[in-house]
Amino acid sequence: MTRSVPPRHHDIADDLRQQITTGHMKSGERLPSEAHLADRYKVSTVTLRSALAVLQGEGLVEKIHGKGNFVRRRPRKIVYVGGWGTLDPWTAAEAALRVTVRTTTVPADSHLTTLLKVPTGSPLVEFFCVSHEEDSSRGLARIYIPRDLVPAEALDDEASWQQTALRLAVLGSPPATLHETVCARPPTADEASALRTGSSAAVLAITRVATDTTGRVVEAALLTFPGDRVDAVFTTHYVTDERQTQG
Repeated sequence: MTRSVPPRHHDIADDLRQQITTGHMKSGERLPSEAHLADRYKVSTVTLRSALAVLQGEGLVEKIHGKGNFVRRRPRKIVYVGGWGTLDPWTAAEAALRVTVRTTTVPADSHLTTLLKVPTGSPLVEFFCVSHEEDSSRGLARIYIPRDLVPAEALDDEASWQQTALRLAVLGSPPATLHETVCARPPTADEASALRTGSSAAVLAITRVATDTTGRVVEAALLTFPGDRVDAVFTTHYVTDERQTQG
């Protein structure tokens, strides 16, 4: 009975992985050229690239176009606080965390009409937010508010709204209810591009819908975080019926 021999690229990936995890190769360090590594392991560049692809899929190595392969820096995790839809104060206050915010008016498509319960084509204000730490993306948020709920002066002077958007908080008036749906899934092509992650790395996707006391949806947010860079925390407060405790 013959035993199958694992493909050579797995052995190479194992060796490079050990060098990275033991600290022999440091975070942010540039790997030797692919030609040099192929020569070191006595394999073709095709086999060597297959080994690097394994490590890229695991998030240990990243390839920067025109520069080469690097040991990926391990970014600090951010914390998403469920129920209020904010980043925790320590994360939001980090000087290294930079957020780019773009505001525009868009018509509601079929997905947004379902979330916000508005007719197709209704004008919505979109806040498109991408957070970065150095060269690493930390999160992506697309926040939608019915156009009539956004004061005209807010669009003329976006600074105050953008400061709130930096923390991914609810942008309008405090809602009566927040409904959040959380799932782990592969990123879309646009999300992988914006977050600078591989298509095989899972993301944590949160769909948050805020409703006022009349039942009107006042905001819908589509939040996407790289799965290895975020923790989501949800706290439940139980209300005790005083009549039961006194009985």
